[in-house]
Amino acid sequence: MTKTRCETGLDGHSRESVVALSPERVERTKAAFSTRRVPPEACATLVSGALRPRSGDLVIAPVEALGQHKRLEHPNGRKVRLFVGDEVIVCYGSRYATDQFEAVVPQDLGPCDLVAGGGIAAIAVSKHASMRDATRLRPSGLVGDAAGRRINVGDWAIPHPLIDSLDDSRRPPTYAVVGASMNAGKTTTAAKLIRGMARAGLLVGAAKVTGTGSGGDLWHMADAGAAEAVDFTDAGLASTFLASPARIESVLTTLVCHLAAKKMDAIVLEIADGILQSETAALVSSKRFAGTVDQVIFAASDPVSAATGVDWLRRRELPIVAISGAITRSSLAMREATAATGLPVLDGEALALLGPHVPDSGVTRPPSPTIARISRQACAS
Repeated sequence: MTKTRCETGLDGHSRESVVALSPERVERTKAAFSTRRVPPEACATLVSGALRPRSGDLVIAPVEALGQHKRLEHPNGRKVRLFVGDEVIVCYGSRYATDQFEAVVPQDLGPCDLVAGGGIAAIAVSKHASMRDATRLRPSGLVGDAAGRRINVGDWAIPHPLIDSLDDSRRPPTYAVVGASMNAGKTTTAAKLIRGMARAGLLVGAAKVTGTGSGGDLWHMADAGAAEAVDFTDAGLASTFLASPARIESVLTTLVCHLAAKKMDAIVLEIADGILQSETAALVSSKRFAGTVDQVIFAASDPVSAATGVDWLRRRELPIVAISGAITRSSLAMREATAATGLPVLDGEALALLGPHVPDSGVTRPPSPTIARISRQACAS
């Protein structure tokens, strides 16, 4: 039986309505990758009214009009075709994508946009010239638990460790791939590095620390040989755009501690977007990042972006050891980048052959803070 609960504000107007969701309705909806950590049986109510969504809140919404995204990425990886009238379960979140959409979490439950195939509902404020208008959604309400409390992906996050960071004795060698921009070749670079290490017999953990919820990069790294691949959605964020620096640093620590507790021989991190993107710049410039990462590979598309990016990283005294990415499509561009930076430019074949033998950066990295009173068991928790 359907039960309804209404709450009324001081002005006498209804503020919130809670209606039971049947398991059959939840099963019929097309769930997105961004909701993957939330068990379907937890989705028990539909909460509507004068509510302001928060990033990571789950929402049920019929598709009102098809636009750029005509398919939705299911938690299992299948691209599910969308039709007008379909009900989807996605997450509210902001998006930063220079080649797709810039979007923010709306202030109410009014019509909004599907701005990412991994399942992000937002209001698009700008788009790349090549993009069609976004697919339109008309939210029915937030997804709630049996008590009518809104559900957020953060409710099912990997527990944050009881430490601020890992010292070198407990953290395996950690490599980070950062880049000049979207589509600079960061994921391919990370995957090739993982492939080489895995073929050398190492147990490799992979993590995408920032970005917009989607499974493609995770599965790419898993297919390359990562023993475990996790991302910021595992740490409780549907998207890292507009998240605070402290929150993103917390994601970094959570994911690295999680992989270290799995006894990995090495960890490969991917940092989304480019070094000028605000959240990426803040994270990569942070003491937390410098104290976590042993070596950095920079993905670039051309010699100028390679030289600029390497200089940016060196000014922050980060251990940059090589260049890779889309620039490796041109041997001439590779030579120019090496001449400008003095660093090797490694194509996919070279990365896959590296295994654990990544070049020395020549930079002495400050030691990670040691917290003697925190036991290894605390990190594993």
